[in-house]
Amino acid sequence: MHFSRQRNKILETLKNNVVHPSTEYIHKKLQEEGCNIGIATVYRNLNKLAENGTIKKISGLEESVHYDHNTHLHYHFFCNKCRKIYDLPSDISPDIVKKAEQMTGFKIDTHEIVFHGLCIDCRKGEKDG
Repeated sequence: MHFSRQRNKILETLKNNVVHPSTEYIHKKLQEEGCNIGIATVYRNLNKLAENGTIKKISGLEESVHYDHNTHLHYHFFCNKCRKIYDLPSDISPDIVKKAEQMTGFKIDTHEIVFHGLCIDCRKGEKDG
């Protein structure tokens, strides 16, 4: 895959904003940095980076798709209150694929697990209130 100057800048912005940003968030950050890259270009480049495995695309949490520069196996936690996405280590359940295959007879190639609830900061806010 050819890495253009724009694609490199988009990837750099993603890596510098490890909040699992949406396309809109990345576009806003690029604009704040003075980069005149259109939203369609950001969408197109993020999709190409996800297609070739350079980044991960996280769908289904909200209307917006989010992106993750960490392509190593891990899970996600989505806070229902503040809407932030956090990484969780995959070793919290190291045998989940093996157990799922044994119980179903399926051959699992890949999987995504997302936990939903309240993050530590939002839980603290509830206790304070």
